[in-house]
Amino acid sequence: MKRGFYTIMSAQFFSSLADNALFVTAVELLRTSGAPEWQRAALVPMFALFYVVLAPWVGAFADSMPKGRVMFISNAIKVVGCLMMLFGHHPLLAYAVVGLGAAAYSPAKYGILTELLPASQLVKANGWIEGLTIASIILGVLVGGQLVAPHIAGHLLALDMPGIDLGIDLAAEAAILALVPVYMLAAWFNLRIPHTGVEMRPLPPNPLALLPDFWACNGRLWRDKLGQISLSTTTLFWGVSGNLRYIVLAWSAAALGYSTTQASALVGVVAIGTAAGAVAASLHMRLDMATRVIPMGIAMGLLVILMNVISNIWLAIPFLILLGGLGGFLVVPMNALLQHRGHNLMGAGRSIAVQNFNEQAAILGMGAFYSLSTKFGLSAFGAITAFGMLVAGVMWLIGRWHAHNVRSHPEEVEHLLSIARHDHH
Repeated sequence: MKRGFYTIMSAQFFSSLADNALFVTAVELLRTSGAPEWQRAALVPMFALFYVVLAPWVGAFADSMPKGRVMFISNAIKVVGCLMMLFGHHPLLAYAVVGLGAAAYSPAKYGILTELLPASQLVKANGWIEGLTIASIILGVLVGGQLVAPHIAGHLLALDMPGIDLGIDLAAEAAILALVPVYMLAAWFNLRIPHTGVEMRPLPPNPLALLPDFWACNGRLWRDKLGQISLSTTTLFWGVSGNLRYIVLAWSAAALGYSTTQASALVGVVAIGTAAGAVAASLHMRLDMATRVIPMGIAMGLLVILMNVISNIWLAIPFLILLGGLGGFLVVPMNALLQHRGHNLMGAGRSIAVQNFNEQAAILGMGAFYSLSTKFGLSAFGAITAFGMLVAGVMWLIGRWHAHNVRSHPEEVEHLLSIARHDHH
């Protein structure tokens, strides 16, 4: 890998670590403030809100200047969201601002891979990026859980700056303040990401002119015989897994009687399995083999439902690792294939923005449904059953869709697979 790849990985690790620690601390802030449970569940769709609303513009923004600068600006927005949460704004609103930074960050983070590396290294690069992202999720949720634990929160609350009263009285608030330097460290790495030499595409004078371009790009990716399969798979995967992060917290409390600190460790356990699956996929899968992982998606959905019968921690740990492993092995080659087709069809930043729009729209829709269902009495066990059936059923339909493409458009599918096998196309 080129040296700049490792700088990108470092920036991504610390930014993602802070994002995931902030999620846990925001959940705890709402809980200790007496907010109803549906508001805690609503953190997930609020984070996804700007991914969907700004999708037509963030891809073009990422392509309009060096990706490292885009990532730096995005991290600065996340810091603003943290400070809003600290100084009186509602956590849902503040977390939406953090999501705004993440929405701008994502097209640059993934788009720079296609600018920096050839197609033959995309699966491996995605494996490392996803593996490192999962590692940051593991560490992030653990750090967030520990920062709000009484034995650490007490020390944080005891720290005072002479002559300055920040008005921080809750453990979750002290934890949020401790995460600001982590975002600043990620920003420091952002400034050291090299320029790739790819020509910048300036933003048009009229921002509304980007709307038809975005919808054209979206339609182009959905019409592509490999793009549509990879896009539908990653959209489903992230829609479910994005909400599963909170559902595991709720399930841990209901099935095991866990606190936020203890439950956050189980989210990390899922992430350990996902990291292992991601690395395994990066070592054993090629771009043209990506569609072979579809049966794993069906198995993953059926496994999710089995969470309902687990009430023992020693059974839960290996089960959650296996569940995460299937997810990691599924998403890495599909994500790489989607990036490859998007880069060929429309450019890196725009293709990632289309991908984010679809995936985050799924997170937003499913999260809104789960939040409202929680408000009207749906249990964590009912949500797990619904999500598992959805994954298994939709992945089966995606498998049938790909089989139809292979039968009905064999020459087109083979041509696209041939492109995936060769760097020079």
